[in-house]
Amino acid sequence: MSALNDLAERLRAAGALTADEVLALRRQMWPDGRIGEDEADLLFALNDAAKDPSREWVDFFVEALTHHIVAQTEPRGYIDDAKAAWLSERIARDGKVESSAELELLVKVLESATAAPQGLKSFALAEIERAVLTGAGPTRCGGALEPGRVSEAEVNLLRRLIFAQAGDGPGAVSAAEAEALFRIKDASLGADNAAGWQQLFVQGVGNHLMAYASYEPLERDEAARLEAFMDDTSVRVGGFFSRVAGAAFSGAVFRGQSKVPAADHDAAVAAANAVTATENAWLKARIDADDALDPLEQALLDFLAAESGSADDPRQTP
Repeated sequence: MSALNDLAERLRAAGALTADEVLALRRQMWPDGRIGEDEADLLFALNDAAKDPSREWVDFFVEALTHHIVAQTEPRGYIDDAKAAWLSERIARDGKVESSAELELLVKVLESATAAPQGLKSFALAEIERAVLTGAGPTRCGGALEPGRVSEAEVNLLRRLIFAQAGDGPGAVSAAEAEALFRIKDASLGADNAAGWQQLFVQGVGNHLMAYASYEPLERDEAARLEAFMDDTSVRVGGFFSRVAGAAFSGAVFRGQSKVPAADHDAAVAAANAVTATENAWLKARIDADDALDPLEQALLDFLAAESGSADDPRQTP
């Protein structure tokens, strides 16, 4: 670790991390395919010190910490409370997402994980919303955060977050995510927003109101039993089918497999496609909040009417 610390000190003092220096750091830190807790803390310290981080640095920072948080858990992909709390506290230490690397890390972690604690999902949504509304500077994947308007880079960031596998609504947009889209829309009305922003707003809120999602990840304990079984090299093939048929995995062999029969699934899809009275009330409250129907809200109503096969305003549907 002393050689790694020496290298890190030189990089911290320079305040810049070139491609060659990042490669040297990768070789020192990650020869065994694991990132330890001390190394993860060191990565954040280096990122804090980097005045002008290179693309290679951001890639390594995101890749290494995503592996530490998501892959180095048991069962794999299920972020535990301790790592979720560590990530939230480390990013929020100065009261904001400090860099594009941290912003990308939050989204990448939720994209890569199977499941995450609710607290981490809520934290990520709040931080991404704040970054979109007030942030400035380049992002990892091109484009920039621009306060006062929704840029194409921010559209891409939001889209990745609300449809992330371990996001607030896996397979569907949650109420919290739809409400965040409304807040961002209200804050950026009249701005020179990216062309893709209206489409994301309409599709995101429309998904919340009308989409059906049967996907549910296995419970953590269930996934741990499945992972232990798959890793047990002493198990004979002959015993595999009897164990699969048993109750140990509650009838689910593959993570997140839908257990809904086809007929019930079709009925559920049809039911979800209808905007309910409760959903109408939710939508009406947000549209009526400022006593005006803006162009994005009109586009949303047009989309809902088209998807439901009705020309009526969905807010008036009983």
